[in-house]
Amino acid sequence: DQALAGRGGGTRRYVGPVSSRVLIAPDKFKGTLSAAAVATHVSAGLRAAAPEAETVALPIADGGEGTLDAAVAAGFRRLPVTATGPNGRPVAAAIAARGGTAVVELAAASGLALAGDRLDPLGATSRGAGELIRAALDTGAREIVLGVGGSACTDGGAGLLQALGARLLDRDGADLPAGGGPLSELARVELGGLDRRLADTRVVSASDVDNPLLGPHGAAAVYGPQKGADAATVERLEAGLRRLAELIDPSAVDAPGAGAAGGVGYAALTALGAIRRPGVAVVLELVGFADALPGAELVITGEGRLDDQTGRGKAPAGVAAAARAAGVPVVAVCGQCVLAADALAALGIAAVHALTDIEPELSRCLAAPGPLLRRLGRRIGSRWLAKAVQSPQ
Repeated sequence: DQALAGRGGGTRRYVGPVSSRVLIAPDKFKGTLSAAAVATHVSAGLRAAAPEAETVALPIADGGEGTLDAAVAAGFRRLPVTATGPNGRPVAAAIAARGGTAVVELAAASGLALAGDRLDPLGATSRGAGELIRAALDTGAREIVLGVGGSACTDGGAGLLQALGARLLDRDGADLPAGGGPLSELARVELGGLDRRLADTRVVSASDVDNPLLGPHGAAAVYGPQKGADAATVERLEAGLRRLAELIDPSAVDAPGAGAAGGVGYAALTALGAIRRPGVAVVLELVGFADALPGAELVITGEGRLDDQTGRGKAPAGVAAAARAAGVPVVAVCGQCVLAADALAALGIAAVHALTDIEPELSRCLAAPGPLLRRLGRRIGSRWLAKAVQSPQ
């Protein structure tokens, strides 16, 4: 038997094997660990406390960065693709495919992380995302899940459409240069050249945001500054997006999710006929969460920071809602939590275990989160799974 010191002055001794099933479904800890790595560390710690526990890792995402990795971890094939990066240079990207479904993560080719320290709010393009969609069509996919998030561009999906065969022309009939800046010079949009295979393909726009295309809550105003845009640049980008919408479909500018990924959501909804769905719901279906849930005694989810954005379409909220509907308790791991207990309870999260509970210095949590997550996993195993009895000394 393994003896542990008890609070009552006695000793807790395990009286039998632990045979619990735990579903570990975290999102990434942005900038430090992938979702798969988070699940691995938590699982290792949990099984150290409860050796007989069965752990099932299902890394997830909310439609942004990590969506591709979640699909691959769930059994999709990763297919390398060389695509145009946000600054126009080639980047090594990938798509994922299984059966008739392909997963395209916009951030894999047009992501903000790929721009590095060379932010170009006026010139950054979504062309690479369109090239990934074309690669997905080449696999014979009849459904394409487009993870819309984390973009470096605010071009309204102009580059994406050009990569798929559309033409965006200026007054002289010349093709428009890349980026959101030139959109104010747009005179004509020709969608007749779009890849014909799109007509027979269901496109799902998976996003965790519901912003419109234009206005104070739109793509340029809300997300432009994150991509290097000052106030004057935001105004120019807004004007370009408005011009694009005038020529494609003015009625769709207020559609929820049209402002996702710098307006790529708008292009997907209008020109590609995409269906918009909450990103985490789509990812949970891709990874088979509902099939893995029966028989689980506990679900562990998490992300780098639990805050007021968590309940607005983020992955842990989606996992907690699905688990709560099935009557399975949920605990969360994170780097830092700033949510009050009532907010966590409203999300269906029974308890939170944060790295800062162990290491108050945030910089140390960011530098070495893995060992701390293993300690949290062990703590969860001890508190939620370990079958012990209290015996007198």
